[in-house]
Parts: sequence; structure tokens; C-alpha cells
Amino acid sequence: MTALPDMRLVMDEVLARVDGAAYHWTLIGTNTGPVGTGHRVRIRCFEVWKIGTDGLIASSQGHFDASDYRRQLEKGVQEPG
Repeated sequence: MTALPDMRLVMDEVLARVDGAAYHWTLIGTNTGPVGTGHRVRIRCFEVWKIGTDGLIASSQGHFDASDYRRQLEKGVQEPG
């Protein structure tokens, strides 16, 4: 969060699965933190949730393309629109 002080998380969708749910979201921000590059970042991410017997999230496994994230920190990304 320090690297992207203006970070926003945008919920894209939540998909029901037999064993829980998949939460898809987009991280958007500018790398202006300490030793920041000033480049924009926009990366799609998702989490696989397992739901406990109490109906709450029992575990969450996050996923994103780390090499694309590093590339965007170095070179930035064009915002859509």
C-alpha cells in the first residue's frame, strides 16, 4: 500500500463455486510511494474463497500476474478510455 498511496480496488465480480466463491477485482494506482516510478498500475486479481460451516470466509487464496505487475511498475500502463 505504501508503493501505491492512491490505490483503489474495484470489485469486478463474485462467482459462486461448489467449494466456495471466486472474487475477481482490479487494483488501480500510481507508484508514487518511496522510490516510486510514478507509473500507473492496473492489474486484475482474484481470490478463491473457501466458506466455513458458519457461512463466513474460512480461507482466501489470492492470485495475480506478478511479472505483469513488475512490468507495469517499470513502464506503466495505459488507462482504458
